[in-house]
Amino acid sequence: MIMRVLGEGQFEVAEGDLNRLNQLDDDLLQAVEAGDEAGFKAALGNLLAAVREVGTPVPADSLEPSDLILPDAEASLEQVRELLRAEGDGLIPGIPD
Repeated sequence: MIMRVLGEGQFEVAEGDLNRLNQLDDDLLQAVEAGDEAGFKAALGNLLAAVREVGTPVPADSLEPSDLILPDAEASLEQVRELLRAEGDGLIPGIPD
């Protein structure tokens, strides 16, 4: 799966890493729903750090389409809330059992 982090670039993430990213996405969703600004910033930072850690950067000259787009680290709680409304169930789709 190709994930774009706005302002940073794309990362190719293996399917085996999606469960971990989904857990971090759930933490982000909970913080946004609670309006917890500090929790939101921490959860967003943790999610983006994990994408950078497990993902392989896609070369900048590659024209690969992104499967999903994540906000940058400076995104506001309200901006992410709007993204979550558009996506429905978090920023990262769940993996079917």
